[in-house]
Amino acid sequence: MSETILVVDDEKDIRLTLGGILADEGYLVAQASSAPEALERLEVSAPGVVILDLWMDGAEKGFEVLNRMREDSPQVPVIVISGHGNVETAVKAVKSGAFDFIEKPLSADKLLLSVNRALSYRRLDTENRILKKNEDSPLLIGAGTAMKSLAKTIELVAPTAAPVLISGENGVGKELVARAIHALSPRADRPMIAVNCAAIPDELVESELFGHEKGAFTGADRRRQGRFDLANHSTLFLDEIADMSLKSQAKILRILEERQFERVGGSRTIQVDVRVIAASNKDLQAEIGRGAFREDLYFRLNVVPLVVPPLRERPEDIPLLAEEFLAKCLAANNLGPKTLAPEFIAHLLTKPWPGNVRELKNTIERLAIITPGPVIQGETQELVSADRDALNRGELDLGNDLMSLTFREARAEFERRYLLARLTANGHNITQTAEAINLDRTTLHKKLKALGFKDWVEGNGP
Repeated sequence: MSETILVVDDEKDIRLTLGGILADEGYLVAQASSAPEALERLEVSAPGVVILDLWMDGAEKGFEVLNRMREDSPQVPVIVISGHGNVETAVKAVKSGAFDFIEKPLSADKLLLSVNRALSYRRLDTENRILKKNEDSPLLIGAGTAMKSLAKTIELVAPTAAPVLISGENGVGKELVARAIHALSPRADRPMIAVNCAAIPDELVESELFGHEKGAFTGADRRRQGRFDLANHSTLFLDEIADMSLKSQAKILRILEERQFERVGGSRTIQVDVRVIAASNKDLQAEIGRGAFREDLYFRLNVVPLVVPPLRERPEDIPLLAEEFLAKCLAANNLGPKTLAPEFIAHLLTKPWPGNVRELKNTIERLAIITPGPVIQGETQELVSADRDALNRGELDLGNDLMSLTFREARAEFERRYLLARLTANGHNITQTAEAINLDRTTLHKKLKALGFKDWVEGNGP
C-alpha cells in the first residue's frame, strides 16, 4: 500500500519538483499551497508524512500547521523545509515537534532519506502503541477444540477484506479476537480503531463515527474527523453494535455498501476503505425479530460469523489463562515470584465465571496483589462469598465432567471440591473451616478422611 506524502509550499515550482521526486519513488503525492489549505486537507485524511515549508505568504505560517498537527495528528511526522533557515529556526521547529529540518535548496537524496526515516519511525511508533494497548488485554489462549477451531478460522479470514461478526458473552474476549484478525491482515501497519457503541450517547453516535463540520451543532468549534475517517485503510471494530439506533445502523449499512459518507453538517462525500468487524453479546436474530436491529445490516455484517465460547464451556483453558495473567501482573507491579497452588487452580475450575475471561483476570490480579506469601491459595473470603452467592442462586457450575457420573459419585466429587475450596480459603485450618460451613469439627475430620484427605487431618497440609 503506497503512502501519501503531503507537500505544503506556496511556491508552485517547488511543489511540482518535490511531487515528481516522490512520485518516482512510488509515493502518492498531495499538495497544498497555504496553511489553511494544508489544515483543510489534514482534516479530511492523515497522510504518511508532511513536508512543510515554514515560510509562506511572507511569514512563518508553517508553524501554525505544525502546532495544529501536534494537537490533532501527533502520529504524523513533519519534515520542515525553509529557505530562511538558521540554527534558531531549526531548534524552534524541532521543539515544536518537527521530525526533521532541511534547508533550501533541497537535496533530493537528503529529502528521500528523511522521508524514509520518518515513515520507518511512524511504523515503529504504531507497532509500539498497538503492543502497549494490547498488554493488558486477555490473551487468546486455548488448549481445547473450541479455541483451536476459532484460531484456525481467524487465520483464514484475516488476510481478506470480508466483514466479520463476532458474538459472545461479556468478557469472553471479542475485541481480542478482532485485534487478532487485524494483526494478521494486510492492514496491520495501521492501528485498529475500536468503538464501544454502548458507551456513546445516541445523539453523539453520528458525530463520533462520521465526524462533523465546524458549526454543525453547539460546541462544534472546528471540523472533526470521525472513526471511519481514522480507520481509512485500516480496521474499524464496532463493539456492541446492537446498541446503536436504527438510524445509525442505516448509515453504517450505506458505508459498507458504497464506501463513502458525509460528515454531520457537511455535504462533501468522503471515500474510505475500511474493513468493519462488529461484535455483540445479544442474539441479533432475536433483535431483528423485535424490530431493534436491521436485517439487511445483519446479513451485510454476517459474512464471516465467529462465536467466542464462554469460559465455563472451556475449563481446560483456565489454568493456562491463570498462569499467564499471574505472570503479567507480577511483572507489571514489580512483585516477587508467586505461584498458584494446585488446589486453588482446582477451585477455579468449579466456578461458573459469569464475567468470563475478564473476571478470571481480575481475580488473579487481585489475589496476586493481596497475597503476602509466594503461593496463592485463595486465602480470601471473597471467593467463598462468591461461591455461596452462586449456590444460593443455583448457579454454581461444577464442570461438565460431573454429568457423566452417577449421583453417588457426583455427590462425592462435589463434596471433595467444595471442601477443598473452603479449606483453601481458610488457610487449611480445619477448625475455622468447620465453623465457616457450620459443621462439627469431628464430622469434618471423618468426611475428610473418607474423601482421601488424610494429610489434611493429620496436619501435614495438601
